[in-house]
Amino acid sequence: MALNMRQELRMSQQLVMTPQLQQAIKLLQLSRIELQDLVRGELLENPLLDESQELGSGGDEPVSSVEMQDSLEMNRAEANSDARVSEQQEAQSELKVDDGPKDNFDWEAYLENNAYAPSTGPGVRVDNDEMPSLEATASRPETLAEHLEWQVRLTNFSPVEEEIAEYIIQNLSSAGYLRDVTVPAIARRSGYSVMRVEEVLRRIQNLDPVSVSARNLAEALWIQVNHPDAPIEDPLVRGIVAKHLDKLERNAYPAIARDMDESLEEVYEAAKIIMTLEPRPARAYASEEPHYIVPDVYIQKIGDEYVVTLNDDGLPKLKISGFYRGAIGQSREAKEYITERLRSAQWLIRSIQQRQRTILKVAKSILKFQQEFFDKGVEFLRPLILKDVAEDIQMHESTVSRVTTNKYVHTPQGIFELKYFFNAGISRSNGEELASEAVKTKIKQLIDNEEPSRPFSDQKLVELLKQDGIDIARRTVAKYREQLGILSSSKRRRLF
Repeated sequence: MALNMRQELRMSQQLVMTPQLQQAIKLLQLSRIELQDLVRGELLENPLLDESQELGSGGDEPVSSVEMQDSLEMNRAEANSDARVSEQQEAQSELKVDDGPKDNFDWEAYLENNAYAPSTGPGVRVDNDEMPSLEATASRPETLAEHLEWQVRLTNFSPVEEEIAEYIIQNLSSAGYLRDVTVPAIARRSGYSVMRVEEVLRRIQNLDPVSVSARNLAEALWIQVNHPDAPIEDPLVRGIVAKHLDKLERNAYPAIARDMDESLEEVYEAAKIIMTLEPRPARAYASEEPHYIVPDVYIQKIGDEYVVTLNDDGLPKLKISGFYRGAIGQSREAKEYITERLRSAQWLIRSIQQRQRTILKVAKSILKFQQEFFDKGVEFLRPLILKDVAEDIQMHESTVSRVTTNKYVHTPQGIFELKYFFNAGISRSNGEELASEAVKTKIKQLIDNEEPSRPFSDQKLVELLKQDGIDIARRTVAKYREQLGILSSSKRRRLF
C-alpha cells in the first residue's frame, strides 16, 4: 500500500476550559462561606484588589414604606438590581487591558465605575438581631472526653490506670459506647492484663454520665439499674433488662408476661421504669453546636407581589486599588505584573457579578414555578426538575445544579435550600401530579394524628393517601417514612 502526504483543512467546534472559565464555574457552586474565604484569599494574593468600606443598600438604616413601594414598581418593570449589575458588566467590557503603554489609563474612571458593591436590593432590610452575640460563640462546651478525663484526674486512679482509662475514653463512640475495640484488644495494645483493663473499664462506667463506656444497650441499662447511688430493686425490671430487651423493643408485652410469670399490668409498670433509663449515656455531650444559615436570596411578599432580592450582607465589596497605578510606567517587569494582576482582579469581579445574577435568575424562576408553595405552604409544592428552570432562564442544567447547591432562600414559609424546590412527581387520581415533599408532609401529618395504641401500618397509609387522591405504592410509603426518621407501626405502638 502506497503512502503519501497531503494537506487538509477541517473546521470543528470544541469547548476550551480556560482558567478564567474554570474559576467562573467554581464560583457558581461555592457556598456563601466558601465564597467569602476565596475572596479573602484573593485579597491577600492580589495587591490590585481592594475591599470597599462603603455601605451597600442593605445597611443598618431602616427602609421606609415609600422605598418598599418603589422596590415593587422596579420589580414589575424589571429594573432591579439585575439590570444595574448588567450595566456594570457592560462598562467593564469596554475596558481593554493589553501590553501597550498604560500611562494614559483612566484609573479614576475605572475606580469609580467598577467597584463591586453588591446590591442587597431596595425594599428589604437584613436584620442580624437574631444572630448569636460574640460572647455566645467565643467558647465551646465541654466534650465527653474532657469531662471523663477531668474525673479520672480527681479520682484515685494510679498512673497505670490513668493510661488505660485514657485509651478507653479516646475510643468511645458519640453515644458513649465502647464498640469499636474490645477489652482483650486494649490489653494487648497497652501491655496490661485483661483483668486490669476490665477493672478500669468498670470504674469508668460508674463515673458521670452513668454507664458510659458500656459495650451494648443491655450492659448500659444494667449498670444504671444497679448503680449504687440509685439502685432499682424491682426483680421484674432486672429480669426484663437481663433477658427480654428484644421483646420489649417489639412491644411484645404478653410474651414477657408469660416468660416472667407476671401479670400484664406488672409488665407495663416495669416497662415504664425501664423507659426512664438513658439508652445513650453520652446524650448530653453528643449534641452538635447549632449551625446558623445565612440565606443567599430573600423572597418577600409586598402587597400582592413577591420581591426577589440578593442578600449581599457580609460579602466583601471588591474594587480595583489605585495604589499601584504609579508603578505602571516604572519598569517593564512592573508593567507586566500589574497588567496580569489587573486582568485577574477584573475577571474575579465579573465572575462574582455573574454568580450573583445567576442566583437571582434561578430564584425568580423557582418563584414562578412554585407560586402556590409561597402562597399556601408545603402541601402545594409542585413537581419540578432542573430542565424546567434551565429552559426558563436559557442556561444549561449543570449550571442550575451548581447554583442551587448549598444556596439558601428566605421565604414566607421559612428558610430552604434551593434544591428543596426540585422534586419528583407523584400521580394523583385526577391526573395532576404532587411533589414528593408534599407527599412526605401528608404522611407525617397522618402519623402525627394517629392513635398511639393503634398506629397506621404502611398499607393503611397507602389506603388513606388514596382517599386523598394520591396513588402511591406501599414500598414508596415505607421509603418516605424512613427518610422522615419515623419508626414502623410495631415500634410506634404505645399501650400505656
